[in-house]
Amino acid sequence: MKNSNKVIKTTTLSAQVAVSKTESGMDYVQVLPDNPSMGIVKPFHGMGYGQMLNNGSFDFIRSKRKRGKPELKVDYGSLSFCSDGNDRIVFTVPEEMRAELPKILRKGITQITNYLIKKGLSR
Repeated sequence: MKNSNKVIKTTTLSAQVAVSKTESGMDYVQVLPDNPSMGIVKPFHGMGYGQMLNNGSFDFIRSKRKRGKPELKVDYGSLSFCSDGNDRIVFTVPEEMRAELPKILRKGITQITNYLIKKGLSR
């Protein structure tokens, strides 16, 4: 049996949970500890799934990041090989450069294609 040295830290709070709707219609959830003090829970942000159970308890399960770190960055885009089995090509172009979008896309796709051919990932 493999011995794991992984430490799992659990923090238990006595708190009230407030759920309200924002103007945009989204639920806003606040956890209000009975005895607030700094540093009890390490701050984090991320995507996940939160649910309020019938008994009033709240669960939040964080999702793994689907995007991978970019393998290649070009002028206005990037190529990522992701853990969900998909490859992503993302272009981000400022609004004021919208007229140049066809030129930017052609140049970026050419650079990405050449990279894939060089790595032997394309014919």
